[in-house]
Amino acid sequence: MTEPVVIYPSGNHTATFIFLHGLDDVGKTWFDDFNYFKLPKSLPYMKFVFPTAPIMKISKNNGEEMTSWFDVHGFDQNAKEDQQSIERASQFLNSFVEAETKHGIPVERIFIGGFSMGGAVALYTVLTSSDAFGGVISLSTWLPLQTTFPKALIAGEKKKAIPILHCHGNKDSIIHINRARLSEECFKSMGFQKYTFKEYDGMDHTDCEQVSHLSYKMKCVRDKVKRLL
Repeated sequence: MTEPVVIYPSGNHTATFIFLHGLDDVGKTWFDDFNYFKLPKSLPYMKFVFPTAPIMKISKNNGEEMTSWFDVHGFDQNAKEDQQSIERASQFLNSFVEAETKHGIPVERIFIGGFSMGGAVALYTVLTSSDAFGGVISLSTWLPLQTTFPKALIAGEKKKAIPILHCHGNKDSIIHINRARLSEECFKSMGFQKYTFKEYDGMDHTDCEQVSHLSYKMKCVRDKVKRLL
């Protein structure tokens, strides 16, 4: 397993943000993006952790091996989902949360999030973990295993005030905006009071070619975290 890349706080460490990348990517990509948009400088008390997913065979890509948090059969809302590997990815994310709590950071000061399938793991984890995190920030993503909710929701009343920021482009050619909107409906139907869905006009799934959109999303991330800590 590749070691995560970490941005350590420049001040007193009182909060942590764990962020997961998308399919066929590595943690270093988002380490660079967060540094480029100077989020660590504006949040000097926060440690940023960017894990890299293990390499696995991806069904959608004819068994090609790549970094991935879980197996993927397709990205549309009717595609088969691999519950076992999604749950395993969620457990992996929770292991990083546990490591931070062992170092004295309370779970209500720990944020989780990610891009695309990394964001999917974060959204699934906030619903199925017993912990009430400080917040969730998920970009260009969806809630996996959506039909298992609300039954699969753990400690719902305790967690319905958790702030969740979900950002998505309405021209996303990989994760269609309608799938994101279905996730929005699911969170709202379960009574999550601080779930916010932001839709970006004209934005596709990629960030690297759309710096202005990513810059705005990063500003939303920074402002959301600042308001909550």
